[in-house]
Amino acid sequence: MSEPIIEIQHANIYQGNNLILQDVNLTVNKGEFVYLVGKTGTGKSSLLKTLYGELPLTEGESTVAGFTLKKMDWRKVPFLRRNLGVVFQDFQLLTDRNVNENLKFVLKATGWTDARLMDEKIQDVLEKVGLKAKGFKMPFELSGGEQQRVDIARALLNSPKLILADEPTGNLDPETSDEIMNLLFHISRDFNTTILMATHDYIVVQKFPARMIRTERGRVIDNATITIE
Repeated sequence: MSEPIIEIQHANIYQGNNLILQDVNLTVNKGEFVYLVGKTGTGKSSLLKTLYGELPLTEGESTVAGFTLKKMDWRKVPFLRRNLGVVFQDFQLLTDRNVNENLKFVLKATGWTDARLMDEKIQDVLEKVGLKAKGFKMPFELSGGEQQRVDIARALLNSPKLILADEPTGNLDPETSDEIMNLLFHISRDFNTTILMATHDYIVVQKFPARMIRTERGRVIDNATITIE
């Protein structure tokens, strides 16, 4: 049986007082890989930010990884995020510390205290993304693709049920984009991890087909088959 990990009913998504997406209804099941597509400025990032608690949900209902988003208290947001991984287009790595220290910072921030267990977890996620020997490198010593792999490793630290990826191939060349997409599909398939990936890169969607959701004119269209412009 399908097990929903994202459920949204009649939700209105706001940025401040501006209504960005109206009457959103959406279900994403455990283990699915789903594209969130659409032109820049159509609400993809706003929807993702609502799902990981950066934007409050005040109208409509939604549950994400077992958490109810409606008027979520800011004190509960860290607990939601321990069950999620977020992958950013611009990597958002801390430039003053190496890869291992970047990952350890996140573990400490999410409640880990045992140094041995933290080191083991860091080695585990770096091995999963093919960077086992890169832990002592500084971010500036890594290629764009390697930095994105670190970003994905960071998203895997708390063994999330769900990864929200916002334009993860947006700053990468085509060959490196393919490597990152293969990695994301591998994570989804082998670890039964749900991935919701925002993109406007039609070439990626064509090359790696999956279910597609589209943002357009303030609406979310499920199972979209419309060509991305």
